[in-house]
Amino acid sequence: MTAAKDSEVTADTIHTEVEDIIIPPSDLWSDEPPVESDLHREQIELLLACLKWWWRNRNDFYASGNLTIYFSPEQITTRDFRGPDFFVVLGCENRPRKSWVLWAEQGKYPNVIVELLSDSTAKVDKGTKFELYQETFRTPEYFWFHPVTLEFQGFCLVSGKYQPIEPNSQGWLWSQQLELFLGIHESKLRFFSPDKQLLPTAEERAALAEINAEDERQQKELAQQQVEELKARLQALGVNLENTDE
Repeated sequence: MTAAKDSEVTADTIHTEVEDIIIPPSDLWSDEPPVESDLHREQIELLLACLKWWWRNRNDFYASGNLTIYFSPEQITTRDFRGPDFFVVLGCENRPRKSWVLWAEQGKYPNVIVELLSDSTAKVDKGTKFELYQETFRTPEYFWFHPVTLEFQGFCLVSGKYQPIEPNSQGWLWSQQLELFLGIHESKLRFFSPDKQLLPTAEERAALAEINAEDERQQKELAQQQVEELKARLQALGVNLENTDE
Protein backbone atom coordinates (compact mmCIF):
# COMPACT_ATOMS: atom_id res chain seq x y z
CA MET A 1 0.00 0.00 0.00
CA THR A 2 2.79 2.38 0.90
CA ALA A 3 4.64 1.58 -2.28
CA ALA A 4 1.52 2.30 -4.31
CA LYS A 5 1.05 5.65 -2.60
CA ASP A 6 4.70 6.54 -3.14
CA SER A 7 4.30 5.68 -6.80
CA GLU A 8 1.26 7.93 -7.05
CA VAL A 9 3.07 10.81 -5.36
CA THR A 10 6.05 10.42 -7.65
CA ALA A 11 3.87 10.38 -10.74
CA ASP A 12 1.95 13.45 -9.59
CA THR A 13 5.18 15.25 -8.77
CA ILE A 14 6.64 14.49 -12.16
CA HIS A 15 3.42 15.60 -13.84
CA THR A 16 3.46 18.87 -11.91
CA GLU A 17 7.09 19.52 -12.75
CA VAL A 18 6.43 18.94 -16.42
CA GLU A 19 3.53 21.38 -16.31
CA ASP A 20 5.75 24.00 -14.67
CA ILE A 21 8.34 23.93 -17.46
CA ILE A 22 8.27 27.21 -19.33
CA ILE A 23 9.39 27.00 -22.94
CA PRO A 24 10.70 30.36 -24.19
CA PRO A 25 9.31 31.64 -27.49
CA SER A 26 11.26 30.79 -30.61
CA ASP A 27 9.43 32.81 -33.25
CA LEU A 28 11.30 36.03 -32.51
CA TRP A 29 11.96 38.94 -34.81
CA SER A 30 15.47 40.26 -35.23
CA ASP A 31 16.14 43.39 -33.18
CA GLU A 32 19.27 44.82 -34.80
CA PRO A 33 19.88 48.52 -35.52
CA PRO A 34 20.52 49.59 -39.13
CA VAL A 35 24.05 49.15 -40.45
CA GLU A 36 26.30 52.17 -40.08
CA SER A 37 26.92 53.07 -43.71
CA ASP A 38 26.39 52.08 -47.33
CA LEU A 39 29.85 50.52 -47.30
CA HIS A 40 28.87 48.21 -44.44
CA ARG A 41 25.54 47.27 -46.03
CA GLU A 42 27.08 46.63 -49.45
CA GLN A 43 29.83 44.52 -47.89
CA ILE A 44 27.32 42.31 -46.08
CA GLU A 45 25.25 41.88 -49.24
CA LEU A 46 28.38 41.07 -51.24
CA LEU A 47 29.50 38.28 -48.91
CA LEU A 48 26.01 36.78 -48.75
CA ALA A 49 25.41 36.88 -52.50
CA CYS A 50 28.75 35.30 -53.41
CA LEU A 51 28.58 32.53 -50.81
CA LYS A 52 24.97 31.64 -51.60
CA TRP A 53 25.83 31.42 -55.30
CA TRP A 54 28.88 29.26 -54.60
CA TRP A 55 26.77 26.93 -52.43
CA ARG A 56 23.65 27.16 -54.61
CA ASN A 57 23.36 23.36 -54.74
CA ARG A 58 23.64 22.93 -50.97
CA ASN A 59 20.83 22.92 -48.43
CA ASP A 60 22.81 22.30 -45.26
CA PHE A 61 23.76 25.82 -44.18
CA TYR A 62 22.33 29.15 -43.12
CA ALA A 63 24.02 32.45 -43.91
CA SER A 64 22.77 35.87 -42.87
CA GLY A 65 23.86 39.31 -41.78
CA ASN A 66 22.91 41.92 -39.20
CA LEU A 67 20.46 39.40 -37.72
CA THR A 68 19.89 38.85 -34.00
CA ILE A 69 21.24 35.66 -32.44
CA TYR A 70 19.18 34.77 -29.34
CA PHE A 71 21.42 32.50 -27.29
CA SER A 72 19.78 32.90 -23.86
CA PRO A 73 16.08 33.22 -22.92
CA GLU A 74 17.10 36.01 -20.53
CA GLN A 75 17.90 38.17 -23.55
CA ILE A 76 14.20 38.50 -24.26
CA THR A 77 13.81 40.65 -21.16
CA THR A 78 17.32 42.10 -20.80
CA ARG A 79 17.54 42.87 -24.54
CA ASP A 80 21.25 41.98 -24.44
CA PHE A 81 21.28 40.82 -28.05
CA ARG A 82 24.11 40.04 -30.41
CA GLY A 83 23.72 40.33 -34.17
CA PRO A 84 26.92 39.63 -36.13
CA ASP A 85 27.34 41.56 -39.35
CA PHE A 86 27.79 38.28 -41.22
CA PHE A 87 27.61 34.70 -40.00
CA VAL A 88 27.31 31.15 -41.29
CA VAL A 89 25.88 28.11 -39.51
CA LEU A 90 26.67 24.69 -40.97
CA GLY A 91 24.66 21.51 -40.71
CA CYS A 92 21.23 23.10 -40.61
CA GLU A 93 18.27 23.67 -42.91
CA ASN A 94 18.69 26.45 -45.45
CA ARG A 95 15.46 28.45 -45.11
CA PRO A 96 14.43 32.03 -44.30
CA ARG A 97 14.32 33.02 -40.62
CA LYS A 98 13.25 36.05 -38.58
CA SER A 99 16.27 35.59 -36.32
CA TRP A 100 18.60 32.83 -35.14
CA VAL A 101 17.09 31.35 -31.97
CA LEU A 102 19.54 28.92 -30.43
CA TRP A 103 17.01 26.80 -28.50
CA ALA A 104 15.03 26.31 -31.72
CA GLU A 105 18.11 25.31 -33.72
CA GLN A 106 19.42 22.34 -31.72
CA GLY A 107 21.79 24.64 -29.85
CA LYS A 108 23.87 25.42 -32.95
CA TYR A 109 26.07 28.50 -32.80
CA PRO A 110 27.65 30.07 -35.92
CA ASN A 111 30.63 28.29 -37.41
CA VAL A 112 31.97 31.52 -38.91
CA ILE A 113 31.43 35.16 -37.94
CA VAL A 114 32.62 38.31 -39.72
CA GLU A 115 32.30 41.69 -38.01
CA LEU A 116 32.66 44.90 -40.00
CA LEU A 117 34.59 47.42 -37.94
CA SER A 118 33.82 51.10 -37.61
CA ASP A 119 35.20 53.82 -35.37
CA SER A 120 32.24 53.37 -33.02
CA THR A 121 32.18 49.54 -32.90
CA ALA A 122 35.83 48.49 -33.21
CA LYS A 123 36.42 48.40 -29.45
CA VAL A 124 33.38 46.16 -28.88
CA ASP A 125 34.18 43.93 -31.86
CA LYS A 126 37.76 43.43 -30.68
CA GLY A 127 36.87 43.11 -27.00
CA THR A 128 33.38 42.18 -25.83
CA LYS A 129 32.39 40.29 -28.97
CA PHE A 130 35.80 38.63 -29.28
CA GLU A 131 35.37 37.19 -25.78
CA LEU A 132 31.72 36.25 -26.37
CA TYR A 133 32.44 34.40 -29.59
CA GLN A 134 35.44 32.68 -28.00
CA GLU A 135 34.05 31.81 -24.58
CA THR A 136 30.28 31.41 -25.09
CA PHE A 137 29.61 30.88 -28.79
CA ARG A 138 32.85 28.96 -29.24
CA THR A 139 32.63 29.90 -32.91
CA PRO A 140 35.48 28.10 -34.72
CA GLU A 141 36.44 31.12 -36.87
CA TYR A 142 36.10 34.86 -36.29
CA PHE A 143 37.13 37.55 -38.77
CA TRP A 144 36.93 41.32 -38.71
CA PHE A 145 37.26 43.80 -41.56
CA HIS A 146 37.15 47.60 -41.69
CA PRO A 147 35.53 48.77 -44.98
CA VAL A 148 37.29 52.14 -44.76
CA THR A 149 40.80 51.44 -43.43
CA LEU A 150 40.82 47.86 -44.85
CA GLU A 151 42.06 46.43 -41.55
CA PHE A 152 41.58 42.68 -41.81
CA GLN A 153 42.30 39.89 -39.37
CA GLY A 154 41.04 36.39 -38.65
CA PHE A 155 41.19 33.91 -35.80
CA CYS A 156 40.54 30.20 -35.37
CA LEU A 157 39.64 28.47 -32.13
CA VAL A 158 42.50 26.31 -30.85
CA SER A 159 42.14 24.58 -27.47
CA GLY A 160 39.39 27.02 -26.56
CA LYS A 161 41.31 30.19 -27.44
CA TYR A 162 41.44 32.25 -30.60
CA GLN A 163 44.72 32.11 -32.48
CA PRO A 164 45.53 34.41 -35.44
CA ILE A 165 45.18 32.84 -38.89
CA GLU A 166 48.37 33.27 -40.88
CA PRO A 167 47.88 34.96 -44.27
CA ASN A 168 49.14 33.46 -47.51
CA SER A 169 51.38 35.31 -49.97
CA GLN A 170 48.37 37.28 -51.28
CA GLY A 171 47.38 38.32 -47.77
CA TRP A 172 44.31 36.07 -47.81
CA LEU A 173 43.13 34.03 -44.83
CA TRP A 174 41.99 30.43 -45.18
CA SER A 175 38.64 29.44 -43.66
CA GLN A 176 38.67 25.75 -42.87
CA GLN A 177 34.96 25.92 -42.01
CA LEU A 178 33.96 27.37 -45.40
CA GLU A 179 36.83 25.80 -47.35
CA LEU A 180 37.40 29.20 -48.94
CA PHE A 181 39.90 32.03 -48.71
CA LEU A 182 38.85 35.47 -47.49
CA GLY A 183 40.85 38.36 -48.86
CA ILE A 184 40.68 41.98 -49.97
CA HIS A 185 39.96 42.64 -53.64
CA GLU A 186 39.36 46.17 -54.92
CA SER A 187 38.84 47.42 -51.36
CA LYS A 188 36.17 44.79 -50.62
CA LEU A 189 36.32 41.63 -48.53
CA ARG A 190 35.80 38.77 -50.97
CA PHE A 191 35.78 34.99 -51.10
CA PHE A 192 38.27 33.01 -53.17
CA SER A 193 38.03 29.33 -54.10
CA PRO A 194 40.64 26.79 -52.98
CA ASP A 195 42.33 27.20 -56.38
CA LYS A 196 42.45 30.97 -55.70
CA GLN A 197 39.71 32.05 -58.10
CA LEU A 198 37.51 34.99 -57.11
CA LEU A 199 33.93 34.02 -56.33
CA PRO A 200 32.11 36.34 -58.74
CA THR A 201 29.09 38.55 -58.20
CA ALA A 202 26.09 38.36 -60.54
CA GLU A 203 27.42 41.38 -62.44
CA GLU A 204 30.87 39.81 -62.77
CA ARG A 205 29.35 36.55 -64.00
CA ALA A 206 27.29 38.44 -66.59
CA ALA A 207 30.34 40.38 -67.77
CA LEU A 208 32.36 37.15 -68.02
CA ALA A 209 29.57 35.47 -70.00
CA GLU A 210 29.52 38.44 -72.38
CA ILE A 211 33.30 38.24 -72.85
CA ASN A 212 33.10 34.49 -73.49
CA ALA A 213 30.29 34.99 -76.01
CA GLU A 214 32.29 37.67 -77.82
CA ASP A 215 35.38 35.42 -77.87
CA GLU A 216 33.29 32.61 -79.32
CA ARG A 217 31.86 34.92 -81.99
CA GLN A 218 35.32 36.14 -82.95
CA GLN A 219 36.65 32.59 -83.12
CA LYS A 220 33.80 31.60 -85.44
CA GLU A 221 34.46 34.62 -87.67
CA LEU A 222 38.17 33.79 -87.78
CA ALA A 223 37.46 30.17 -88.63
CA GLN A 224 35.09 31.20 -91.40
CA GLN A 225 37.67 33.66 -92.76
CA GLN A 226 40.30 30.91 -92.81
CA VAL A 227 37.92 28.61 -94.69
CA GLU A 228 37.23 31.28 -97.32
CA GLU A 229 40.96 31.96 -97.76
CA LEU A 230 41.62 28.24 -98.20
CA LYS A 231 38.87 27.96 -100.81
CA ALA A 232 40.35 30.91 -102.72
CA ARG A 233 43.81 29.31 -102.80
CA LEU A 234 42.39 25.99 -103.98
CA GLN A 235 40.41 27.67 -106.71
CA ALA A 236 43.57 29.50 -107.81
CA LEU A 237 45.23 26.11 -108.18
CA GLY A 238 42.40 24.96 -110.43
CA VAL A 239 40.67 22.73 -107.89
CA ASN A 240 36.94 22.35 -108.65
CA LEU A 241 35.39 22.74 -105.22
CA GLU A 242 31.85 21.99 -106.49
CA ASN A 243 32.70 18.28 -106.85
CA THR A 244 34.59 17.80 -103.61
CA ASP A 245 31.55 16.35 -101.80
CA GLU A 246 31.10 13.50 -104.28
